[in-house]
Amino acid sequence: MLARANKETLTTMQEPEVMTESHGGILLTQHGFDALQRELDHLTTIKRPEIADRIRESQQHGEFSEDNSELDEVKFEQAMVENRIAELKTIFGNAQILEDSMISIDRVGVGSKVKVNDLEYGDEFEVRVVSSIEADPSSDLISNESPMGLALLGHEAGESVIFDTPDGKKRFKVIGIRK
Repeated sequence: MLARANKETLTTMQEPEVMTESHGGILLTQHGFDALQRELDHLTTIKRPEIADRIRESQQHGEFSEDNSELDEVKFEQAMVENRIAELKTIFGNAQILEDSMISIDRVGVGSKVKVNDLEYGDEFEVRVVSSIEADPSSDLISNESPMGLALLGHEAGESVIFDTPDGKKRFKVIGIRK
């Protein structure tokens, strides 16, 4: 959950709105859009035919008994693949690619690369705030819906943010914002 920052960092109603989602739905970076497109291509051109071949093999070998666990696994995998394909198509139907001109360098928003300083440990590192669909903390892509992402949104360089994590409260200072 987002904890309130100190009085110096609170924003007012007159300040410009930071873009967190598009009017059309989901904001994706070009990199995130391309990664999702590659996933969709892989699922439709490789996984889907592979699963169909495995089902045909089972049919040809007469392996359609009630206790055929391999066939059950293949059908479950097929359902998972088809659900993910449908999900990706829905994402693309509601997505807008985040143009560089849409990314603010004055305040943290979706698409911003934010250099922060961990005020407890003194570590400096950079994260990119992205939509939850393309979030990957291991690649320093943090969701705008995560505790850290929510805390950073709307803040300027020089401001400190405080937010809750499973390990307790974290306090970071925004060092810089770039595209």
